[in-house]
Parts: sequence; C-alpha cells; structure tokens
Amino acid sequence: MPYRTDPINTTGYYHVYNRGVNKLATFIDERDCHQALLSMNYYRFEKPPCKLSRFKTLPVTEQTRLLSLSSNSNQTLVDILSFVFMPNHFHFLLKQNIENGISNFIRRFSNSYARYFNISHSWVGHLFQGQFRAKEIESEAQLIHVSRYIHLNPYVSGLVTKNDLEHYQWSSYSDYLSKRTDRVNGTKILNIFKSPEKYKEFVLNNADYARELKFIKHLTIDDE
Repeated sequence: MPYRTDPINTTGYYHVYNRGVNKLATFIDERDCHQALLSMNYYRFEKPPCKLSRFKTLPVTEQTRLLSLSSNSNQTLVDILSFVFMPNHFHFLLKQNIENGISNFIRRFSNSYARYFNISHSWVGHLFQGQFRAKEIESEAQLIHVSRYIHLNPYVSGLVTKNDLEHYQWSSYSDYLSKRTDRVNGTKILNIFKSPEKYKEFVLNNADYARELKFIKHLTIDDE
C-alpha cells in the first residue's frame, strides 16, 4: 500500500474509503463480509491480543473474552463511527485516536483482508486500488450527512429496498438503531438526534437527498 504523505490529525473526523482494483468485486459472499467485519473489529486495537489467524481458531466464548479485555485495557487506533461493506468497495467514518492511527488501521485491515481474499478466491495481485482516500469532515452537518451517505449505500446501489435497509448485515446502520456499541461508536452522531428513530427518519427521508449529496459530494467516492 502506498505511503500517505498528507497528514491526518487526531482531532478531526474522516471519511475513509477504497475500492477494488479496476472496480473488482472485493466482498463477494457472506464469508467474505464476515471476514471483513472480523478484521475491522480486530485491527482497531493498537495491540491485538494475538495473531488473527490464531484468534479465529479459538472458541467464540474465548474470542468474546479477549475482545472484551482489549476493549477495557487496550488503546484503539481509531473510533469507528460508521461503516459499510459493498460488493466492490468499503466506507468508514473514523476518528483517529493516536498518531498514524487511521493509516495503521486501514493498512492492517486491508492487508489482512487481501491475504484472506487471495487465498479464498485464488486471486493474485493487488486487491484494493492503491492508496485509500481520507477526506476530513468540515462541520457537524457534514458529519451526519456522510454517516447518512454511508448507511444509504446499499439502498442507493439497489442491493436492498428502503424497508430492508436496516437488515443489511454489512453496515453499522442496524448498530445505530439498536444502540449496539461493541463495533461502532455512534454516540456523537446519535446525540444530535432525539432518538435512534429520529436518526432513522433522517436517513430514510430522501426528499432532499440529491441536494444533500451535492453538499458533501467532495467528501464521497462519487466524486471520482
């Protein structure tokens, strides 16, 4: 993965994304997406408890115990506010917690997942398209709109209907609606709304979506 030369500060929030080489499908089936979720959850810690390959061989109860211990005692490289895995790309909304946290998190996540993908799908060569993009959020309004943009991806791309969006397993949207906190930290965004239901209304209200997408277009994958 090419080295980043542009700085990422630890007080800001960033929309981070990348896609497959030549828009190659990178998350093909459920097994792939489960692996991506595991890698995401695992590599957010500065010092994971063991190698991921060994971690995967442990009983689920032991995996849960180790991750719980890490959550209580381990520095995280990033806070994950929102995420989605799409067939040929991914999106994260991140806050960096330590110097080079975002770069290290994405490097570990991408390299680990690429190794898995290459073995599972007999793929040779690079999986992701060069350097990931990281675009700083400039206001609270952009923060919530980028979160909405990320969560709407499966619907806008035609993978699910609006009614089924909250059941899309490979995004943090359901975490927001259920207030699940073990994978993402959506508190900053949810605190802007009176309830998860109000956030859901905000996400599903498409009346002004075209205008709002224009408002954040320079922060999204659609500007490429």
